Amino acid sequence: MVQKKGEIIKVSGPLVVAKNMEGSSIYEVVKISEKGLLGEIIEIRDGVASIQAYEETSNIGPGEPVERTGSQLSVELGPGLMSGIYDGIQRPLEELFKASGNFITRGINVPALDLEKKWNFVPKVKEKEKVKAGDVIGEVEEMSIFHKIMVPNDIEEGEIVSIKRGEFTIEDEVAKIRTKQGKEKKITMTQRWPIRQSRPVAKKMVPTSLLTTGQRVIDSFFPITKGGSGCVPGPFGSGKTVVLQQIAKWSDADIIIFIGCGERGNEMTDVLKEFPELKDPKTNKPLLERTVLIANTSNMPVAAREASVYTGITIAEYFRDMGYDVALMADSTSRWAEALREISARLEEMPGEEGYPAYLGSRTAGFYERAGYVKCLGSEGREGSLTIIGSVSPPGGDLSEPVTQNTLRTVKVFWSLEDRLAYARHFPAINWLNSYSLYLDNLKEFYEEKGESSFMENREEAMRILNDESRLEEIVRLVGFESLSNKDRLIMEAARIIREDFLMQNAFDEVDTYSSFKKQSSILSMIIGFYNKGIELLNSGQNINDVLNLPEKSEIAKAKFIPEGEIEK
Repeated sequence: MVQKKGEIIKVSGPLVVAKNMEGSSIYEVVKISEKGLLGEIIEIRDGVASIQAYEETSNIGPGEPVERTGSQLSVELGPGLMSGIYDGIQRPLEELFKASGNFITRGINVPALDLEKKWNFVPKVKEKEKVKAGDVIGEVEEMSIFHKIMVPNDIEEGEIVSIKRGEFTIEDEVAKIRTKQGKEKKITMTQRWPIRQSRPVAKKMVPTSLLTTGQRVIDSFFPITKGGSGCVPGPFGSGKTVVLQQIAKWSDADIIIFIGCGERGNEMTDVLKEFPELKDPKTNKPLLERTVLIANTSNMPVAAREASVYTGITIAEYFRDMGYDVALMADSTSRWAEALREISARLEEMPGEEGYPAYLGSRTAGFYERAGYVKCLGSEGREGSLTIIGSVSPPGGDLSEPVTQNTLRTVKVFWSLEDRLAYARHFPAINWLNSYSLYLDNLKEFYEEKGESSFMENREEAMRILNDESRLEEIVRLVGFESLSNKDRLIMEAARIIREDFLMQNAFDEVDTYSSFKKQSSILSMIIGFYNKGIELLNSGQNINDVLNLPEKSEIAKAKFIPEGEIEK
């Protein structure tokens, strides 16, 4: 007979070792001691289980009980998620504050979703209608989105026995489905899903649509697609968090999931203060209405930090399955990797490079590969996307360290932040020579459909000018600016204009903080037009000083501060 309770024999920080745990499974959730601290089994040997605790383990010692739950760490999915602020294991911070004040009481158990609030359920199917996993049976209006209630994935096929309409809580029965096996299953508005298991899709497809972020250096030079994956590595103070916050504020995704994973508390506080005040450019309602925040700051338990990215991505997959475009920001994956390293060390596993566990690469790949542009389950043929963007904080800005390198092996967009640019007040401090995007070929048709067929040519010309500038800077250092030919001096001036009037963008300026793709294309066209005109004048014998003082320069400098719709191509 399997015992339902084990006994603690060792406690080492967040690692708890318990005996008499025969019959347990990896990733099973347990309750530690009489206080009921949540934990997760991460290793089992001969009935002895190693458990990572998601709460502080001080004053917990050998001899205390460990209670098994029989289920994996899962998230609650249903109406009430939008504008939610959760910790790493989906406990709502606002409700925790109401229950225990400023300091979270250990072992406190608060439902992730409001169990008492009633939602207006509108059915989308009729009785006796055939349905299968992923089909939408009804909708609930939640803030600025329609929350789709789907047939759970464990029901392959079935028939609607009954369907209701009206006000219900998330635990009330809204439908009943008879499965192929003849069993009748009660359907509510909520589902549970284990966080370490990706949600299934009908088909993964090649992403071909631009995720518009409003940031010129990203959208025009190093774009990311809806359903793509990217990373933002950079040293401390180079602006990683600001870049992610700008994408969260201005991207054209339907849903934003922002994970503060091990970052400083004051940075997460800024997010929590700003998002309720920001207006969504789509709806003019608070941006928080289409955002879910996962806050697991550096002073929270390290094991919950490791789980936080999985909690966030499972919620993101749930909204993707409804047919929405979801963008997930993880800040920072280095802190998540450090949590893996700490847990691995306490398990006494053989360390890999720089002390990180040998499975760091597979865990990193497993996280980013949950991104994608997909055909969702269900007979309706819905399409959704999940874009993942993670920041990396390499010590000293060393991009050769393991977390950055393992991330770069998986993602297709690399925005390389440099402190040198940040100290020069060039923001976003993305280095245009080191960064890259492997989605450019996928987006050619997208640009043509937008009527911007010349955009790719202008972009390539701008990149060539910037590369030429890098080469010419070496010559200037050796023999001086005066030694350059007239054409090279024009290249240097055009590169300066690209850097200062296009790539630099003020996140705190009301107009410059966001540039539509049309505006970006117009400004870039103006810059390349100035350069081409300069080449023509030089070829006709015009003086270089006259060329460098063309009136078009002042028009270009003003362009990024002109409100949307007023700039002419």
